[in-house]
Amino acid sequence: MSAYPAPAQPAEGQIFCRDGQLRLVTHGPEQRYVSPTSGKCRKLIVQAVNPKGREVKISDGSRKSSKLAVWLVQNRPESGEQLLQWVGKWIWFMGALIWPFDAASYTGFYKPYHLRYWGQLWAARSPREYSVRMKELEGHELPTPAPITDPKSITHALHPRQLMVYDPSREEWSITFDKSIVAHQPYIAISYRQSDVFDRGEDEEGKRKEEEQKRTFVEMLRKTTLDEGFRAYWLDFEVVGPSPEEKNLDLYRMADIYRSAAFTLIALRNGIESWKSWGGRVWTLPEALLSPNLRYKVGDGPVIPLTLRQLAGFAYERYDEETAIINAYCGRDPLERLERLTLLKAAIWRRGSASLPQKPEERAKVEEKKATQIGEFAYPAEKVYALMGFFEHRILPNSLETELQALARLSMANDNDRIAERMVSMLPMRIPTKACWYSDLDVYGAKLWDIEPDIQVAGVTKNGALVLDGCLAAAIRWKDFPDVAFMTKASFRRTFVGSLPYAFWEVLFTGIAAVAFNPVAGGIFIAFALVLLVFSPLMIAYSNSGRILLAQPWLIGVKGVLTADQVAQHLYGGALGNFPRMFYTPSGSPFSVPEKQQFREGDSAQTNLASGAEWNDHMYTLVDTLSCTLYYFVAERPPTVCLFTGREGGLGRFVLCSETCTINELHKESVLRMPSYIRRSMLPCDWVALGGVEPGTQTGLFDQCQK
Repeated sequence: MSAYPAPAQPAEGQIFCRDGQLRLVTHGPEQRYVSPTSGKCRKLIVQAVNPKGREVKISDGSRKSSKLAVWLVQNRPESGEQLLQWVGKWIWFMGALIWPFDAASYTGFYKPYHLRYWGQLWAARSPREYSVRMKELEGHELPTPAPITDPKSITHALHPRQLMVYDPSREEWSITFDKSIVAHQPYIAISYRQSDVFDRGEDEEGKRKEEEQKRTFVEMLRKTTLDEGFRAYWLDFEVVGPSPEEKNLDLYRMADIYRSAAFTLIALRNGIESWKSWGGRVWTLPEALLSPNLRYKVGDGPVIPLTLRQLAGFAYERYDEETAIINAYCGRDPLERLERLTLLKAAIWRRGSASLPQKPEERAKVEEKKATQIGEFAYPAEKVYALMGFFEHRILPNSLETELQALARLSMANDNDRIAERMVSMLPMRIPTKACWYSDLDVYGAKLWDIEPDIQVAGVTKNGALVLDGCLAAAIRWKDFPDVAFMTKASFRRTFVGSLPYAFWEVLFTGIAAVAFNPVAGGIFIAFALVLLVFSPLMIAYSNSGRILLAQPWLIGVKGVLTADQVAQHLYGGALGNFPRMFYTPSGSPFSVPEKQQFREGDSAQTNLASGAEWNDHMYTLVDTLSCTLYYFVAERPPTVCLFTGREGGLGRFVLCSETCTINELHKESVLRMPSYIRRSMLPCDWVALGGVEPGTQTGLFDQCQK
């Protein structure tokens, strides 16, 4: 019997989640967070500049006696109304002196994040981890012929499995499976786009026409092969068998088939139009880049040698990006491996599937058919399988995984590139509702190779979330400004003077009790207590007047826009001057505006940018007390967890996440560039899953920022 029983049917308006000890918790559908003090799932209370609904007004938990003392010293009454208010504050101040034990403590660390990802991994990096994917694949394994036992024979090969070979003695062509012939036979690989060669037939007449078009194409290729001095070629629809088992032996090691060819012949129907059509196909990019030599033939024209740079001009519309890839493979302008792979990924993702029509109505029909005849059409992760030909370590394809799951598996298999780990630290224009870790672009303009990750992907979940190991985490406080402990320059005088006012009530009660036994002594005690009471505001204000050297680390969130001066007053209202100056970030948020004077600081003009009405009530202020910096950012939901995931450009990348307790996942709400040193005050956390939110939630508002 399981130690963690499944929940019963929840009551209407209620949902279930589990706490850090996997015990069931029942609550409403409101946003939740894990309390950093108790580890329990709590309802999130958000303070706001302009509270709406369940939001609350901004408040602070500064020590009341200190804050009231400073107010009494700084606000001397000048009228009867002010005197009445001042006396009321004085009475409140007297009451606050009763409890001297409410001072905040200094730990040097942010509040921790206690929850962990407790689910099973769908696919794991380590073979020692249980993988749900392996169980799901039972009965759905990649179909291969019975003698094939090594998965690498599918995704890696030194030569094709079979070739179309010409026998001069019999003057005929036939498919050859003999390894001794295939391994030593030079051959031509054929690259083409289906629509340039034949039209798929739906009825009997259409199928007859399709076969006729294929025969014409094959006859042309055989003549061309012999004219070029070769006796073998590889053409997919001829040498790839009709069954899914045979197709899987060839289609996903196609990169090696083109690598081993003497040259690749690009077959086109006509001129410019065919070039663009051919260049827009998913598989033609790896076919061209991985081939040792290229040639092309238009219709019945001659075979013409072709360079990669010529190819870029003929076939690729995104000439600027493809040229960088071409130059790298030509050796003229070498790119770092990760940069090259990133550009390749972007280029492949722009291209259409080889098996899917480009017209939307036709594509929809094929997608519907694809669900029942997966062996005949492209797998959902076809683009990832096309990309994996450029990687040293490849993954075994299957029809059950999504594109993002396959990309995560490919990244885990090639840990040196750490593509998924780098994506975690990037902030896209729009954050996906699911698999929020995925990002092609970054609001800050960084590239994948600019990110230095400090985390590792342990696996991927069924929902497509990344399970991360090695994160440093801190909880974000939203309900109010806490009482921030701070360290001042050591001073015995200030310490002694600051402790005297809190003895007022003890001295007063002692004097009252002593009057019955010794009126003189009792009177002295009472008089001393009254003197303490009169001078207590000055004493407390003086004790807190030293220069604040270090503040307790806190991450504090506010919905809306606060200025630096407003934040300082909420944090250090109990200090009389010399409190730390709050800074605007010069480059840490999408709203940063740097000062252009002598010092590296943020310009207060970013407050006006963040106050724009276009943000539609999604603007937030984050305050970091350790670096004394505030940041403006937009988010769909208030983030409650801050993860340190990497570094870029001399700053740390900190991912702000909301919590979705029902699916045990975090969701990226924004990414800030904060000083790297503050990570030393963050505590490590267990595995966390960076993934999705409740269905129907839309996130990411930065497309508006560009308008």
